[in-house]
Amino acid sequence: MIAWMQWTLPTAIFFAVIGAILLAMTVFEVVSPCVERKGFLPIATTRGDRLFIGLVSSAYIHLAFLGLTELSLWIALALSVIWLGVLLRWG
Repeated sequence: MIAWMQWTLPTAIFFAVIGAILLAMTVFEVVSPCVERKGFLPIATTRGDRLFIGLVSSAYIHLAFLGLTELSLWIALALSVIWLGVLLRWG
């Protein structure tokens, strides 16, 4: 018997948003190719690099909220979105 993944609405929304971000970044890269630059991160990065770093660090923000606080994950989401915006703009 094959076990199928049970998609919940939040899971589907999460993957749809990630897919939309990747699609938008791909279109943006084709329209306006970027060059590596050095912001406040200690390495030279492209937009894609900063997006990847932002997504991974946002996952760690959520894990820290789950493990260390009793606060709502909506706060973690807000912090993650702000962090991702800062990282993409000035990272």
